[in-house]
Amino acid sequence: MSRQTARGGDPRKVNGELFTLTYGALVAQLMKDYENDEEVNKQLEKMGYNIGVRIIEDFLARANSTRCNDFRDVAEQISKVAFKMYLGVTPVVSNWSPAADEFSLLLENNPLTDFVELPEGHDALIYSNILCGVLKGALEMIQMDVDVKFVQDQLKGDNITEIRLKFIKRLEDAVPVGED
Repeated sequence: MSRQTARGGDPRKVNGELFTLTYGALVAQLMKDYENDEEVNKQLEKMGYNIGVRIIEDFLARANSTRCNDFRDVAEQISKVAFKMYLGVTPVVSNWSPAADEFSLLLENNPLTDFVELPEGHDALIYSNILCGVLKGALEMIQMDVDVKFVQDQLKGDNITEIRLKFIKRLEDAVPVGED
């Protein structure tokens, strides 16, 4: 009887919880492997960047989205489509700069931080830094150089989780060295 109940559950919720626990194990292992939080943060961003570089093709194929005309369109696609598609949440786009080249994604619930408490003495750890890398890598593949960083984090006692994206420049297509 209990077996049927388990099968009747929402598979997305089970997959989400499995992902969250697996990610937690990854961060815990990185904390054992590296000597300080800054190095763990770098490794998480690097991993995220590699994911972003690869996931953009899946996103473009599945999202059926039109070409973005400006950074505001990019923000809407990230918030309403990408985060919803891959993490099941829709962050609020907010805090636009006057030049419209910088905005924040506000997350009331960060799915990566379910079941998580930061250990004592790890105040510099940016637990979800993989998200910054994913965003940077994916946007770079569509010729956008951006700076992505956490500004607020609920794991550190803030009321909300805030990721800040700043447009740096449009990248030009480059031919790899040695190829014509």
